[in-house]
Amino acid sequence: MLEKISKNFFLSLSKNKLLNSGAKRWGLRLGASQVVAGVTIESVIDVVRQLNDKGLVCTVDHLGEFVLIKEEAEQSTAICIETLEAIAESGVQCNLSVKLTQLGLDIDKQFCLDNMQKIMSVANRLGIFVRIDMEDYARKQLTLDILEELRNSYDNVGTVIQAYLYCSNDDVKALKGIPLRLVKGAYKESEKVAYQEKEKVDENYFEIIKTHLLSGSYTAIASHDHHIIEKVKRFTEENNISKEQFEFQMLYGFRTNLQEELAKEGYTMRVYVPYGKDWYGYFMRRLAERPQNVSFALKGLVSK
Repeated sequence: MLEKISKNFFLSLSKNKLLNSGAKRWGLRLGASQVVAGVTIESVIDVVRQLNDKGLVCTVDHLGEFVLIKEEAEQSTAICIETLEAIAESGVQCNLSVKLTQLGLDIDKQFCLDNMQKIMSVANRLGIFVRIDMEDYARKQLTLDILEELRNSYDNVGTVIQAYLYCSNDDVKALKGIPLRLVKGAYKESEKVAYQEKEKVDENYFEIIKTHLLSGSYTAIASHDHHIIEKVKRFTEENNISKEQFEFQMLYGFRTNLQEELAKEGYTMRVYVPYGKDWYGYFMRRLAERPQNVSFALKGLVSK
């Protein structure tokens, strides 16, 4: 019960526009610097280089979401392109992750698609994979529609499916052949569309992992849950699924020892590395996911 109250509290905070605005002025305080790799492109490339040196590959995300002004969406598009160019110039092993609401999805679908086309044109030229992050359920179908449009022209783009949604297994089956990141889900959703019990989410999560792997599709298993990770290891070995067909993913700053262990075992281990001034919503969702993350943040704050 306490865990559910804590989760709802931080998810509510994540949508507070006043606090989000203030967070941009505070800088990376409240422990956020432990899970956000600075505010500049230079800072994130430096972090990615350090992670690559440990045998880890990465995906970077310029933080931001729910943009309602066209100029801001255009600026975010330009930063994504600059990030792609910095990745290519530096030679680091890294992909790009984007959020469509940062690129104008809530302004106009076609406007957002146009911005994604600009990003994909550069990513395709540079040979960099782009992952469209999945946001809340209200925007799920719009995200899948834009993905479908982009896949008509580009192979180097995929998205994310969230296991807590009832429709996730059907979505995974429909997206056979498309590289997917599979996650449990980090938004507060109604019981009309999403499982509310952790046990059911965990069960469905492993089901969609198996479904995508058995379809022969490239699968990114994004989880810090060592029980899930061990089950995936056993399942892939029992079904003769090559390590080349899947990867594990974790967030920057979390379970770093486990990340390095998986890389040493020969698995592709990709670290999701966020950066930028608009870190507040991302950080609040991390605090909502696990009560342990709150003490983790407080330790970061008092150590400053």
